[in-house]
Amino acid sequence: MEASVAVDLVRETLIGALLIGTPVLLAGMASGLIIGLLQALTQVQDQTVAFVPKIFAMAGVMILCLPWLVSRMVEFTRIAIENATLVH
Repeated sequence: MEASVAVDLVRETLIGALLIGTPVLLAGMASGLIIGLLQALTQVQDQTVAFVPKIFAMAGVMILCLPWLVSRMVEFTRIAIENATLVH
């Protein structure tokens, strides 16, 4: 495998990982911020109160984005396999 092909593959892998992880992480961050504000307003400082809504928000976003996430992963796999067959 040539160095340029390997570098391109690593770059595409990192960009793909960032794109795949971003929606779920943003949902967790947004729900954590909202729950944190509500906890500050109500003075309820229990860690388990923030945990459950974050999990549900992240799972919901994962379910909604699943078709897009799978298509991104399939496209990456197709490109990786094509590059591997071109080298040999």
